Amino acid sequence: MVDRPRRVPFTVFPSVTRQRRRVFLYIASFIGVIVLYTTAYMWGMATFEGETRTVLQAFSIVVETFTTTGYGVDAGQWTTPQMRLLMVLMQMSGVILIFMALPVFVAPWVQEALRVSPPTTIDDVENHVVICGYSARAETLIDEFHSWDHEYVIVVRDRDEALDLYEQDITVVHGDPESADALRNVYVEDADAVIADATDEQNASIALAVREVSETVRVITLVENPDLTNYLQYAGADQVFSPRHLLGHSLAEKVTASVTTDLGETVTIGEDFEILELSIQAGSDIDGTRLDESGVRERTGANIIGLWRRGEFQSSPSPTTELDGDTILLAAGRETQLERLKEMTISDGRGPVRSSILVAGYGEVGSTVEETMQSKSVRTTVVDREEKPGVDVLGDVTDEDVLREAGIEYANALILALADDTTTIFATLIARELAPGVEIVARANETDNIGKLYSAGADYVLALETVSGRMLASTILEGEEIISPDKQIEILRTTAPRLTGQTLRDAAVRTRTGCTVIAVERNGEVITDLGPDFVVRGGDQLIIAGTDEDTNEFAEIAQ
Repeated sequence: MVDRPRRVPFTVFPSVTRQRRRVFLYIASFIGVIVLYTTAYMWGMATFEGETRTVLQAFSIVVETFTTTGYGVDAGQWTTPQMRLLMVLMQMSGVILIFMALPVFVAPWVQEALRVSPPTTIDDVENHVVICGYSARAETLIDEFHSWDHEYVIVVRDRDEALDLYEQDITVVHGDPESADALRNVYVEDADAVIADATDEQNASIALAVREVSETVRVITLVENPDLTNYLQYAGADQVFSPRHLLGHSLAEKVTASVTTDLGETVTIGEDFEILELSIQAGSDIDGTRLDESGVRERTGANIIGLWRRGEFQSSPSPTTELDGDTILLAAGRETQLERLKEMTISDGRGPVRSSILVAGYGEVGSTVEETMQSKSVRTTVVDREEKPGVDVLGDVTDEDVLREAGIEYANALILALADDTTTIFATLIARELAPGVEIVARANETDNIGKLYSAGADYVLALETVSGRMLASTILEGEEIISPDKQIEILRTTAPRLTGQTLRDAAVRTRTGCTVIAVERNGEVITDLGPDFVVRGGDQLIIAGTDEDTNEFAEIAQ
């Protein structure tokens, strides 16, 4: 076992440096004023009063004046206006110096006494996950850990950030994640995995620090630039994920499925059972109909297990639900059944056009979108602010003239692959105004902005942090396999020991959690015909669909 020191490297923060400077200036000023008044008093008594005072006597009078304890033998000895004025100035200076001492000494002392310090170590623990750094994607991962009752600890170098997380009841340690000592403080050698969630350069340093402590613990890193993957592996990372690449691929597949008759990427469950998201196009066979009047089940055999409408997911929608161009169906069935359903969602006026897709933003996500489109023989028009190979229209996507030059009014779809959510929201508003019929598929960097993008007019939104969190959770958590990390809805394969022996009716999964049980894997066989009397057995793996919050609720009641 490696020795575990109980300290982390001390870091001098800017606020501490400023405080020290203020204390030094105050003490220097105080000494200077004392010396000045001691000299002035000796000279004044000799010049104006005709009496001699020693340095010690003069110093004593100055101290007595500043501390308001009296003047001793010199009380009432000043008869000249000059000396009385000197004493008044001395008294005022003492009061000012006392008030100056309050913010320099007293206030910081009180604040420090009342301030809660973030921990720099944790109790002995094992099989936990160490997260180095904190980001929005870590929130998704923490929710998963809470629902599965899995131990974790976050290591952050900023004291204020650590304190803020600590006050939110998040397990956090203040320390430098690039330091082996700080990693020993969280027992990294006994951890199940370490997640490096910082910049690419910092992630490499974190991986090296982990390897100083343990050669066996699993190290997982996220990479912003996929070209650096090999270097992160050289540093000691076991797995390197590129969520931006996956996000770009998923956005492209969504648009490809919307403008062609191909199904696009489906989630495969078993040999011949698939799950698919389908957008309903304006003017299609089922646009403007109710679900029970659409004939989907009768004409295709596919099951509608849920639907999205402006960012809100409805599990097992009501038969009276209206279907329109703002609806995205979550359907399950065999490939032939889903193909028939796809035909019912496509408008004859918006058939498969392979040359009218606009891609705004040509970073990692945008370039992946463009590459995926090329692989499917779909031509694109790329818009970006920077002139670089692959960019067709140079300009700001929030500029109406730039969008018109790119052909927004005649496009089938617009993919917004921008790095800034505020720009994406504004671009969505402009594009929707210029081309009401265009399909807008957007990347969101933060989940808090998903609702705003739908309100602005986006048809489909996928958040980067959601994709990242799901990828990590599926890799780390045993018993949970997220089959669809890059979809709006979370589809996962998981065990449910607490439901063993219960029927689906008694378990009331949909009522209690909002999730839908799509299929059950039992002894290598996928069972899709699930009635209310279906009994869950020990060892069964349930395939469920729901939002991230719903699937976390399911884990809490089923595990």
